[in-house]
Amino acid sequence: MSSGPSLMESLFQRTLDDLIKGIRLHLPGTPQSTFISKSIDEIRREIKSTDLHTKSTALHKLTYLHSLHHIDISWAAFHAVELTSSPSFLHKKIAYLAVSLSFRPTTDVILLLTNQLRKDLKSANPHDASLALECCSVISTPDLARDLTPDIFTLITSSGNTKTTFIKNKAVACLLKVFTLYPDAVRVCFKRLVDNLDISNNNSFSNEVAALVGVFCELACKEPRAYLPLAPEFYKILVESRNNWVLIKVLKIFACLGKLEPRLAKKVVEPICDHMKRSEAKSLVFECVRTVVTSFWEYEFAVKLAVAKIREFLLDIDLNLRYLGLQGLLLVAPKHLWAVLENKEVVIKSLSDVDRNIKLEALKLVMSMVSDDNVVEISRVLIGYALKSDPEFCNEILRSMLSTCSRNVYEIVIDFDWYVSLLGEMARIPHCQNGEEIEYQLIDIGMRVKDVRPELVRVGRDLLIDPALLGNPFIHRILSAAAWVSGEYVKFSRNPFEIMEALLQPRTNLLPPSIRSVYIHSMFKVLSFCLHSFLIKGVNSSVSNFDDTEPGFTYSESEQEFTETDNATSSSVLTKRETFTQESVTNMLTLVITSLTPLTESHDVEIQERVRNVLGLARLAQDEICFYHDTKEKMVDKVDLKTSIIITLIKDALSEDFGPIPFNAQERVPVPNGLLLEENLNKLDTICADVKLSISDSFCLIKPNILHTDGESVINNQNDEESESSAGESMSLLAEHRKRHGLFYLPSGDNKNASSSFPPANDPNQRDADVDELVKLTDESLVLKKKPNANRPRPVVVKLDEGDRVPIIMKKTDENDDLISGAVRDVLLGNETLLDINNPDGRRKGKSHSKVGSSETGSSSKRRSKHRDRGKNVEGKEENKPKSGGKHRSRRRADGGADVAVQKPVIPDFLL
Repeated sequence: MSSGPSLMESLFQRTLDDLIKGIRLHLPGTPQSTFISKSIDEIRREIKSTDLHTKSTALHKLTYLHSLHHIDISWAAFHAVELTSSPSFLHKKIAYLAVSLSFRPTTDVILLLTNQLRKDLKSANPHDASLALECCSVISTPDLARDLTPDIFTLITSSGNTKTTFIKNKAVACLLKVFTLYPDAVRVCFKRLVDNLDISNNNSFSNEVAALVGVFCELACKEPRAYLPLAPEFYKILVESRNNWVLIKVLKIFACLGKLEPRLAKKVVEPICDHMKRSEAKSLVFECVRTVVTSFWEYEFAVKLAVAKIREFLLDIDLNLRYLGLQGLLLVAPKHLWAVLENKEVVIKSLSDVDRNIKLEALKLVMSMVSDDNVVEISRVLIGYALKSDPEFCNEILRSMLSTCSRNVYEIVIDFDWYVSLLGEMARIPHCQNGEEIEYQLIDIGMRVKDVRPELVRVGRDLLIDPALLGNPFIHRILSAAAWVSGEYVKFSRNPFEIMEALLQPRTNLLPPSIRSVYIHSMFKVLSFCLHSFLIKGVNSSVSNFDDTEPGFTYSESEQEFTETDNATSSSVLTKRETFTQESVTNMLTLVITSLTPLTESHDVEIQERVRNVLGLARLAQDEICFYHDTKEKMVDKVDLKTSIIITLIKDALSEDFGPIPFNAQERVPVPNGLLLEENLNKLDTICADVKLSISDSFCLIKPNILHTDGESVINNQNDEESESSAGESMSLLAEHRKRHGLFYLPSGDNKNASSSFPPANDPNQRDADVDELVKLTDESLVLKKKPNANRPRPVVVKLDEGDRVPIIMKKTDENDDLISGAVRDVLLGNETLLDINNPDGRRKGKSHSKVGSSETGSSSKRRSKHRDRGKNVEGKEENKPKSGGKHRSRRRADGGADVAVQKPVIPDFLL
C-alpha cells in the first residue's frame, strides 16, 4: 500500500492561504502549536506524493512555517532537491526557496544538487539561471563552488541581449561567495572581471559596473594592498560616473587604498571635493566626508570643506542627518580638534535630544574631548546629566565615564582622591547598573596607587554604612569591593569600630552569600587590626624586647592617639583616631559574637567557615581581656605576651599588600611533572552527572531557593530563616543604628520614592543649565594649552609590562582572504598559473612569467589595454614559453608585456 496521499486527499489539499487562515482562526481554547503540529503531519503525507503540484504546495507551506514560526524543515531536504528538477518555473522557484532557507554546509543531500544547478546555469531560460545563482550564493560550499566555477565563468563572459544582462550581473555578484569558498577561482575569473571593469568596453555605467564595483569593494576592504594596480580604473569611475551607489563603493575603495599609497591622495582629493560641492545626495556627500577625514586628513582645504558639510548635517531638522553629522564629527575629532570646538554647542545640546541614537553619538563625542585638564569638570556635568536621564542613558553615561577614565591604566586621572570619590558617587546614583566595573576599579586602584588608600577606605566606609544600598542587587558588587578595601586597608581608617558596625548592620542579610562571605572576611581583618593595636600598649610596657609596633604608626600614651608617618614625604601628619580602650574593644567583641553566632549553622560552607574563624579569634581575645580585668593585672606579662603573639602572627599574615595581577598570570604557572591537563572539559558532564550544584556563586551544602522579588533583590531562603530567628534583636539594632547614623538614611514619608523618579532630560519648557555650563567649560579647557602645574605630583601608579586587563583580540585575517589576495596579486602581475576551467580540481596547465625588476611605462590607456590582453589566455588556449635573456632570469607575461616583481605591488602609472 502506498504511503503517499490518496487522490481524494490531493484534490482537497489545503493551500498556503488555507493554512494561514487556519492559524489565525483556530479555536480559542486550542493552543496554536497544536494546530501547527497537525498541519505538519498533513504536510508530511502530502510531500510524499508523486504529483509535483501537491508536492510543491506542501513544500510552500513548509517554507512559510519555517520563516514565521521557526519550524525545522531539514527533514524535507530531499523532497526540495527532487522538486528543483521540475520543468515548471513555479515549482522550481518554491524548491530553490526551500533549499536556500533550510540547507546548511552539513546537509547530506547538497551533493545531489550540483548537477541540477549546473543544468539550470546553462539553461536557455534566464529565470532558471537566476534562481540557481541566487541559491548558489546562499548555500555554496567549497566543493560546490569548485564544481560550478566554470559555469559561472561562462555566464560572466557571455554577451547578449538585455534579457541576459541581469544574469551576468548576478553571476558577478555570486563570484564574491565563490572566491571566499574557493580562492583558486580567482585565477579563472578575475581577469574577466578586470576587463568588464574597464569603462572603455562599456558604453555607459550600467548595472554590470555597479555589480563589479560592489565585488571589488568587498574584496579590497579585506586586503587592499593587492588592488593597488587597479587604481587607474577606479579613478576613472570616480571622475566620470554619475551613479551615486557606484561612487560610494569607489570611495570606500580609495579610503582603503589611500592609507597604503600616500601619493594616491594627490589625484583623488580634488575629485572627491568636487563631488562634495556638486552632489545633492546626502549619502554620497557623507561618504566623501568620511573618506577625507579618515584617509586624506592631511589636506587642510579638503578637511575644511568636510567640516562645513558636517555643520550642515548637524543643523538639519532631519534626525538621520543630524546623527550622520555627529558621526562625521566623531571621525574628524582625533586629528582636528578645532572642528569639535566650532560645533561644541550643537554637540552638547544633543545630549538632551529626543532621539537616543543622537544622544549616544553626542556622548561619544563629549568623551573624546576629555583630557587630564578637564576630566574633573566634564565628569561633574555628566553626573548631573545621569541623575536626570532615563535609566538606560544614565548607565550609558556611567559606562562611558568609567571606560574613559580607566583607559591606559588611568592615564588621564591626576587626582585619585577625586576619582575614588567619583566612583562612590556613581554607586549612589539610583539607576546605576555598572556595579561590576566599579567593583573592579575600586580594588584595582587600591592595589596600584598606595597614596589613595586613606580616601579609598573613607569612600568604602560611606558605602558600607548606608543601609539603602543593601537592597539594590546592582550595587552588591560595589559593596563587596567596599568591604574588601575597608578590611584590607583598615590601618588607614580613622574609626575601625565604625567599619565593624557597618559590616555587622542588620540589613546585611539581604546580601547574597558570596557578598556576605567577603563582609565576614573583612570583619576578620578589622578585628585582628583592632586587637593588635589595643594590645600594643600592654605588651610593650612590660616586655621591652618584643617589637610589634605597627609599621607607619606610633602610639602616644599621653595623647591617646596614633601618628601616621608618611615615608614618601618624610613628614608626620597627626590624625585623630578612635581610642583603643578596653571598653571599646570589649563592646566590639560582644557585638561580633552576638551578631555572628547565628551564622555558625549556615548552610553555605564559605560563610560558615569564615564565621567560625572570626568567632574563634573574638572569643580568644574576649577571654584574655576578661581574665586580665578579673586578676587586676596579675600574671599580665605571661597572658598578654601569649595572646599578643597569636594576634600579631594573624595580623602579619594579613598585612602583606596585594598587587595587580596580569591577565596571563595563570599561563605563567608551571605545570607540575606528571600532571595531565585536559583541554576539553566535556568529560565533566559525565563525572558530575549526579552532582547538583547550587545556583549560588559559592558552594552550598543544601541547594538554596533563589527568590526574585520584582527584579530588585535576590534573597536566600536560608538568610530568611536566620533573619526570622533574630528578628527582635535585628529591629533593636536597626533602630540604634538609624539613631547613630541617621544622616545616611533615605528620608521617609512622602519623599521615600523620590530617588526612583527622574525629570525628563529633554523637557522643552525647562532650560538646561548643564548645557550652558558644559559649553562654557569647552571654551575654557578644551583649547589646546600647556598643562598647568599641579599642586602636588601625580601619585605613583603600578603598571605591568605584560598588560593588566584581558586585551581585545583583534580579528584574525581569514586564511581564505590571504589566498584570495595572493591569487589577485598573481593575476594582476602576470605571475599566475592558469587553471583549466573545465577541470578546476585538477593540475594547472602551465605558467605565465614576467620579467623581474622591470617597470611599466606608458599611459594609463596602454595599461588598460594590457588588462584586456590578459584576459585572452583565461581559457588556457595560448601561453608563452619561458624566455631568458640578459643578466637576470626573465619571465614573459601571458600578454607579452613586462611586469614588476611579485614581492611589491604595482604602482599605478599616473602616480609616477
